Amino acid sequence: MKATAVAHPIQGLIKYHGLADPILRLPFHDSISVCTAPLTTRTTVEFGDFPRDDATFDERPVTVRDMERIRSVVDPIRARASVDRRFRMVSVNDFPSNVGLGASASGFAALAMAACGAAGLKADLEDISRFARRGAGSATRSVTGAFSKWKMGLTDEDSYATQLAGEDLKMDMIIALIPAFKQTEDAHREALTSPFFHARLAEMPRLIAEMELAIRKRDVGSICALAERDTLMLHGITMTGTGEMVLWQPDTLRVILAVRKMREAGTPAFFSIDTGATVYVNTFPDRGEEVERRIRELGIRTIRCRVGGPARLGGEPLF
Repeated sequence: MKATAVAHPIQGLIKYHGLADPILRLPFHDSISVCTAPLTTRTTVEFGDFPRDDATFDERPVTVRDMERIRSVVDPIRARASVDRRFRMVSVNDFPSNVGLGASASGFAALAMAACGAAGLKADLEDISRFARRGAGSATRSVTGAFSKWKMGLTDEDSYATQLAGEDLKMDMIIALIPAFKQTEDAHREALTSPFFHARLAEMPRLIAEMELAIRKRDVGSICALAERDTLMLHGITMTGTGEMVLWQPDTLRVILAVRKMREAGTPAFFSIDTGATVYVNTFPDRGEEVERRIRELGIRTIRCRVGGPARLGGEPLF
């Protein structure tokens, strides 16, 4: 009763903020993301006669709140598979956490996949995405991989992810790594207090439809441009909640201005920022090397990514 799974983190293209149901983690609207390879979370889960449920992340015991979120994923899997044993979980990232790189997405996607494997539960990716959603909403899309859409749903059953396009739709993503600790949970709570939250909510159906069309048409330029527009709308809400959460750092603005300067000079580069200060600079595969060089000239560490696939069982066990 032991399994290992690997999942890629995500970049939000049309992002979500705020939860209509914080327990089931049901959002206010659909959202779309793309998985970022080669970055991965690897997780091993075993069910056995342990004295208690136990979990470690990057060789550190998890917090009480993190264990609550882990159990919110594992408990429904244990119930569905009729497993009455305790679990041990060990998880590691090969990229930095809590800096806006979608670590919670890959973490809970890998957890759900590994737990299903260890419990012997036969489930498809959509079903596994429902389990993963209990830990982090964005994990739904990390399960199904590549370009995926999370359907908001109104119940546990109809809130899940589906893939819109696979890894054959190529796009380069240059991560401008700007470390600055943040808590996405705080941002979700704050979003609802912004006076602009409902204005963005009204825009979501149109933005989702435009992004889906761009993905179907394989129009990378439009995908990148829409993600940039959504970024500005999202952070406008984050900054105008009651806590006035300004998550950007000076280097964040330096990258934004450099990206705009590149575009003015004819280089197709677009910025996208999830919750945090780190910036994704999206571009066409044949311009990735050039864009990365320009970001590095700012003295900022970069990670060059491509489109990653769904979560999967396999990999070397962690214990």
